[in-house]
Amino acid sequence: MRILLVEDDAKLGFMIQYKLGSEGHQVDWAQTAEEAEVFHDTGDYDLYILDWMLPGKSGLDLCKAWREGQDNAAILMLTARDAIQDRVNGLIQGADDYLIKPFAFEELFARIFALDRRKQSSGYHEAYSISGLTLDLRTQEVVRDGVTIYLTKRELDLLAYMMRHPGEVLSRERILNYVWGSGAEVTLNAVDATIKLLRRKIDEPFDFKLVQSIHGRGYRLVDMGADGHD
Repeated sequence: MRILLVEDDAKLGFMIQYKLGSEGHQVDWAQTAEEAEVFHDTGDYDLYILDWMLPGKSGLDLCKAWREGQDNAAILMLTARDAIQDRVNGLIQGADDYLIKPFAFEELFARIFALDRRKQSSGYHEAYSISGLTLDLRTQEVVRDGVTIYLTKRELDLLAYMMRHPGEVLSRERILNYVWGSGAEVTLNAVDATIKLLRRKIDEPFDFKLVQSIHGRGYRLVDMGADGHD
Protein backbone atom coordinates (compact mmCIF):
# COMPACT_ATOMS: atom_id res chain seq x y z
CA MET A 1 0.00 0.00 0.00
CA ARG A 2 1.00 3.63 -0.47
CA ILE A 3 0.97 5.05 3.07
CA LEU A 4 1.40 8.52 4.58
CA LEU A 5 2.55 8.32 8.19
CA VAL A 6 2.16 11.43 10.34
CA GLU A 7 4.03 11.01 13.63
CA ASP A 8 6.06 13.61 15.52
CA ASP A 9 7.95 11.12 17.70
CA ALA A 10 11.18 10.65 15.72
CA LYS A 11 12.04 7.24 17.16
CA LEU A 12 8.56 5.79 16.74
CA GLY A 13 8.11 7.33 13.30
CA PHE A 14 11.38 5.86 12.07
CA MET A 15 10.48 2.42 13.39
CA ILE A 16 7.00 2.45 11.85
CA GLN A 17 8.37 3.56 8.47
CA TYR A 18 11.09 0.91 8.62
CA LYS A 19 8.76 -1.90 9.70
CA LEU A 20 6.09 -1.09 7.12
CA GLY A 21 8.74 -0.74 4.42
CA SER A 22 10.00 -4.20 5.35
CA GLU A 23 6.48 -5.49 4.74
CA GLY A 24 6.55 -4.10 1.20
CA HIS A 25 4.60 -0.88 1.74
CA GLN A 26 5.72 2.50 0.38
CA VAL A 27 5.73 4.92 3.31
CA ASP A 28 6.19 8.69 3.38
CA TRP A 29 6.74 10.09 6.86
CA ALA A 30 5.78 13.58 8.02
CA GLN A 31 6.54 14.87 11.52
CA THR A 32 4.19 17.88 11.48
CA ALA A 33 0.71 18.60 10.15
CA GLU A 34 2.15 21.20 7.78
CA GLU A 35 4.58 18.69 6.29
CA ALA A 36 1.77 16.15 6.05
CA GLU A 37 -0.34 18.60 4.05
CA VAL A 38 2.47 18.99 1.51
CA PHE A 39 2.71 15.22 1.08
CA HIS A 40 -1.08 14.97 0.88
CA ASP A 41 -1.32 17.60 -1.86
CA THR A 42 1.38 16.01 -4.02
CA GLY A 43 0.67 12.32 -3.58
CA ASP A 44 -2.03 9.69 -3.80
CA TYR A 45 -2.29 7.41 -0.78
CA ASP A 46 -4.19 4.26 0.08
CA LEU A 47 -3.85 4.81 3.83
CA TYR A 48 -3.10 7.61 6.29
CA ILE A 49 -1.68 6.74 9.71
CA LEU A 50 -2.22 9.83 11.84
CA ASP A 51 -0.90 10.54 15.30
CA TRP A 52 -3.65 12.35 17.18
CA MET A 53 -1.36 14.67 19.17
CA LEU A 54 0.80 16.79 16.86
CA PRO A 55 2.33 20.25 17.31
CA GLY A 56 -0.06 22.80 15.81
CA LYS A 57 -2.87 21.06 13.96
CA SER A 58 -3.78 17.67 15.37
CA GLY A 59 -4.14 14.43 13.49
CA LEU A 60 -7.88 14.75 14.04
CA ASP A 61 -7.82 18.16 12.31
CA LEU A 62 -6.11 16.55 9.31
CA CYS A 63 -8.62 13.71 9.29
CA LYS A 64 -11.56 16.12 9.28
CA ALA A 65 -10.08 18.37 6.58
CA TRP A 66 -9.21 15.53 4.23
CA ARG A 67 -12.63 13.95 4.60
CA GLU A 68 -14.25 17.30 3.86
CA GLY A 69 -12.06 17.43 0.75
CA GLN A 70 -13.59 14.12 -0.40
CA ASP A 71 -10.44 12.07 0.23
CA ASN A 72 -11.71 8.55 0.82
CA ALA A 73 -8.43 6.80 1.62
CA ALA A 74 -8.43 4.74 4.80
CA ILE A 75 -7.42 6.56 8.00
CA LEU A 76 -5.91 4.84 11.03
CA MET A 77 -5.45 7.00 14.13
CA LEU A 78 -2.56 6.43 16.53
CA THR A 79 -3.36 7.81 19.95
CA ALA A 80 -2.79 7.51 23.66
CA ARG A 81 -6.40 8.62 24.11
CA ASP A 82 -8.37 5.57 25.13
CA ALA A 83 -11.55 7.27 26.37
CA ILE A 84 -14.62 6.08 24.52
CA GLN A 85 -15.74 9.65 23.73
CA ASP A 86 -12.39 10.42 22.11
CA ARG A 87 -12.70 7.37 19.88
CA VAL A 88 -16.29 8.28 19.04
CA ASN A 89 -15.24 11.81 18.05
CA GLY A 90 -12.50 10.44 15.81
CA LEU A 91 -14.87 8.06 14.05
CA ILE A 92 -17.37 10.87 13.54
CA GLN A 93 -14.67 12.98 11.91
CA GLY A 94 -13.91 10.19 9.46
CA ALA A 95 -11.33 7.84 11.00
CA ASP A 96 -11.72 4.18 10.04
CA ASP A 97 -9.85 2.61 12.92
CA TYR A 98 -7.82 3.27 16.07
CA LEU A 99 -4.63 1.90 17.55
CA ILE A 100 -3.85 2.81 21.15
CA LYS A 101 -0.23 3.55 22.08
CA PRO A 102 1.84 1.65 23.01
CA PHE A 103 1.08 -1.07 20.47
CA ALA A 104 2.65 -4.20 19.02
CA PHE A 105 3.69 -4.00 15.38
CA GLU A 106 1.89 -7.28 14.72
CA GLU A 107 -1.36 -5.53 15.64
CA LEU A 108 -0.52 -2.58 13.39
CA PHE A 109 0.10 -4.96 10.46
CA ALA A 110 -3.17 -6.77 11.18
CA ARG A 111 -5.20 -3.54 11.27
CA ILE A 112 -3.66 -2.34 8.00
CA PHE A 113 -4.47 -5.69 6.39
CA ALA A 114 -8.04 -5.49 7.69
CA LEU A 115 -8.50 -1.96 6.32
CA ASP A 116 -7.23 -3.03 2.91
CA ARG A 117 -9.47 -6.12 2.92
CA ARG A 118 -12.46 -3.98 3.91
CA LYS A 119 -11.79 -1.64 0.98
CA GLN A 120 -11.58 -4.55 -1.46
CA SER A 121 -14.68 -6.33 -0.13
CA SER A 122 -16.74 -3.13 -0.30
CA GLY A 123 -16.49 -3.23 -4.07
CA TYR A 124 -13.55 -0.86 -4.37
CA HIS A 125 -12.40 -0.98 -7.95
CA GLU A 126 -10.06 1.61 -9.33
CA ALA A 127 -9.73 1.84 -13.10
CA TYR A 128 -8.66 4.60 -15.46
CA SER A 129 -9.20 5.25 -19.13
CA ILE A 130 -7.73 7.91 -21.40
CA SER A 131 -7.39 8.04 -25.19
CA GLY A 132 -7.99 4.34 -25.71
CA LEU A 133 -5.63 3.37 -22.88
CA THR A 134 -7.16 1.61 -19.88
CA LEU A 135 -5.63 0.52 -16.59
CA ASP A 136 -7.38 -1.76 -14.10
CA LEU A 137 -5.56 -1.63 -10.77
CA ARG A 138 -7.36 -4.66 -9.38
CA THR A 139 -6.24 -6.98 -12.17
CA GLN A 140 -3.17 -4.87 -13.11
CA GLU A 141 -4.28 -5.16 -16.73
CA VAL A 142 -3.26 -2.48 -19.23
CA VAL A 143 -4.90 -2.31 -22.65
CA ARG A 144 -4.52 0.21 -25.47
CA ASP A 145 -6.82 0.08 -28.49
CA GLY A 146 -7.57 -3.57 -27.79
CA VAL A 147 -3.91 -4.56 -27.36
CA THR A 148 -2.87 -5.96 -23.97
CA ILE A 149 0.34 -4.39 -22.66
CA TYR A 150 2.52 -6.06 -20.04
CA LEU A 151 4.21 -3.69 -17.57
CA THR A 152 6.60 -4.19 -14.69
CA LYS A 153 5.47 -3.18 -11.19
CA ARG A 154 7.44 0.08 -11.43
CA GLU A 155 6.03 0.91 -14.86
CA LEU A 156 2.53 0.12 -13.61
CA ASP A 157 2.94 2.44 -10.60
CA LEU A 158 4.23 5.20 -12.87
CA LEU A 159 1.39 4.83 -15.35
CA ALA A 160 -1.21 4.77 -12.56
CA TYR A 161 0.20 7.97 -11.11
CA MET A 162 0.14 9.73 -14.48
CA MET A 163 -3.38 8.52 -15.22
CA ARG A 164 -4.55 9.96 -11.90
CA HIS A 165 -3.31 13.35 -13.09
CA PRO A 166 -4.17 13.54 -16.82
CA GLY A 167 -2.88 16.66 -18.53
CA GLU A 168 -0.97 17.76 -15.43
CA VAL A 169 2.76 18.38 -15.70
CA LEU A 170 4.47 16.14 -13.14
CA SER A 171 8.00 17.05 -12.16
CA ARG A 172 10.67 14.35 -12.05
CA GLU A 173 11.03 14.96 -8.31
CA ARG A 174 7.31 14.48 -7.74
CA ILE A 175 7.28 11.27 -9.76
CA LEU A 176 10.32 9.99 -7.91
CA ASN A 177 8.73 10.66 -4.51
CA TYR A 178 5.53 8.88 -5.45
CA VAL A 179 6.73 5.89 -7.45
CA TRP A 180 9.94 5.14 -5.55
CA GLY A 181 9.10 6.75 -2.20
CA SER A 182 10.62 9.82 -0.57
CA GLY A 183 13.45 7.87 1.06
CA ALA A 184 14.51 5.90 -2.01
CA GLU A 185 18.21 5.94 -2.79
CA VAL A 186 17.86 6.47 -6.52
CA THR A 187 18.49 9.49 -8.73
CA LEU A 188 16.20 11.39 -11.07
CA ASN A 189 17.75 9.40 -13.92
CA ALA A 190 15.62 6.48 -12.73
CA VAL A 191 12.52 8.49 -13.63
CA ASP A 192 13.80 9.22 -17.13
CA ALA A 193 14.76 5.58 -17.67
CA THR A 194 11.37 4.28 -16.54
CA ILE A 195 9.53 6.85 -18.67
CA LYS A 196 11.56 5.63 -21.65
CA LEU A 197 10.59 2.01 -20.97
CA LEU A 198 6.94 2.95 -20.49
CA ARG A 199 6.87 4.88 -23.76
CA ARG A 200 8.33 1.90 -25.58
CA LYS A 201 5.36 -0.17 -24.51
CA ILE A 202 2.37 2.21 -24.55
CA ASP A 203 3.43 4.73 -27.22
CA GLU A 204 5.86 3.37 -29.83
CA PRO A 205 3.40 0.92 -31.45
CA PHE A 206 0.75 3.64 -31.81
CA ASP A 207 0.42 6.82 -33.87
CA PHE A 208 -0.65 9.12 -31.05
CA LYS A 209 1.92 9.58 -28.31
CA LEU A 210 0.38 9.89 -24.86
CA VAL A 211 3.49 10.64 -22.80
CA GLN A 212 4.89 14.11 -23.42
CA SER A 213 8.13 15.67 -22.18
CA ILE A 214 7.77 19.26 -21.02
CA HIS A 215 11.23 20.79 -21.25
CA GLY A 216 12.62 21.77 -17.89
CA ARG A 217 9.42 20.84 -16.07
CA GLY A 218 8.75 17.11 -16.30
CA TYR A 219 6.25 14.83 -18.01
CA ARG A 220 2.52 14.61 -18.60
CA LEU A 221 -0.03 12.21 -19.99
CA VAL A 222 -2.15 13.89 -22.64
CA ASP A 223 -5.60 13.21 -24.02
CA MET A 224 -6.42 12.85 -27.70
CA GLY A 225 -7.68 16.42 -27.69
CA ALA A 226 -4.36 17.84 -26.43
CA ASP A 227 -2.17 19.73 -28.83
CA GLY A 228 1.29 18.64 -29.87
CA HIS A 229 3.38 15.53 -29.66
CA ASP A 230 6.69 14.82 -28.01
